[in-house]
Amino acid sequence: MSSQTRSIEVSSIEASKALTDKRLFTPGPLTTSASVKAVMMRDLGSRDKEFIHVIQELRLGLLKVAGQKDDSVYSTIPMQGSGTFGIEAVLSSGVAKNGKVLFIVNGAYGKRMVQMAEILNLSYQQLSCPENEIPNLEAIETVLKTDPDISMVAIIHCETTTGIMNPVEAVGDLAKRYGKDYFVDAMSSFGAVPLDIAQSHISYLVSSANKCIEGVPGFSFILAKKEALLKTKGSARSLSLDLLGQYEALESTGQFRFTPPIQTMLAFHQALKELQDEGGVLGRYERYRNNNRIIIEGMQALGFELYLNPKLQGPIINTFYYPKHSKFHFQEFYERLSDKDMVIYPGKLSDADCFRIGNIGRLFAEDMQALLTAIAQVKAEMGF
Repeated sequence: MSSQTRSIEVSSIEASKALTDKRLFTPGPLTTSASVKAVMMRDLGSRDKEFIHVIQELRLGLLKVAGQKDDSVYSTIPMQGSGTFGIEAVLSSGVAKNGKVLFIVNGAYGKRMVQMAEILNLSYQQLSCPENEIPNLEAIETVLKTDPDISMVAIIHCETTTGIMNPVEAVGDLAKRYGKDYFVDAMSSFGAVPLDIAQSHISYLVSSANKCIEGVPGFSFILAKKEALLKTKGSARSLSLDLLGQYEALESTGQFRFTPPIQTMLAFHQALKELQDEGGVLGRYERYRNNNRIIIEGMQALGFELYLNPKLQGPIINTFYYPKHSKFHFQEFYERLSDKDMVIYPGKLSDADCFRIGNIGRLFAEDMQALLTAIAQVKAEMGF
């Protein structure tokens, strides 16, 4: 580490002691480390060779997180904007003009994909199941057998509507068997839940900077199988979200086609280093799984009921039913916790009143215990 960078980090850490950042028990944006924040205190040009080197390292580093040794089969394509921009980039430019998508839906984020398809005027079929169930593999196979026009299968890995983990490896086997491209939204799982992109037969995987790798918002990234990507010439329905166009620019110049989120990418570069320092995906998985266990056990001890069957629960976020008590009002509950510097998340279910507690980001066991203590205090204050 250079003396200049070290000086910036130390001064940032000292400055952060005077701040009262709230702890974010959400699915993102997340609590980040002081060192991730510190590296954003720089200005670099988008054509600066140092920044171009950062982009190169990010692209290769993300492939390694996905189980790839190099970029011979897959390529990383960073895309300005939130994770939703990355999702729309795949749908708007990764589906052929005469293509058809099978959307497997069991939550709000699967429904958002369908909404994009409607706006993009894509041909699609939707296979839905209840939000507290995983998709039925036999039903998926039946659709693939009976509808030969389907060219892509799309699914969410961790559906953060509930925290459920969908069987992306098994669905990938079906997609390969029937010769379909396979698109996985791994927004809230990539970097913390082990997943080998090649063994799962994934054509496109999308996540974003402000999730399990613990960076800050500003860009998404697509891990694309080159064989699938290079077939999409002429399929783009958007200029700025053209995946192949972005890939070709990065390959030829090392640069983004349009203004890149420089500070966000510097932060993510640091966050990737910290992921490796923690033991990679498996190390982070263990911390998140322990955080998750503490929250579930502690909330149940406080009388809260978990929405999902524990066998379907992922290690990222938990959904709890509203208490059946006249004195419980979520907005008051939320605000009282926020006043104690603890931020939880509203529910997103279509069939039940719930709220969510995330356990990812730069949070540890002591942070989970602190939240549980705060929740117990708020329960007493509200009288339920």
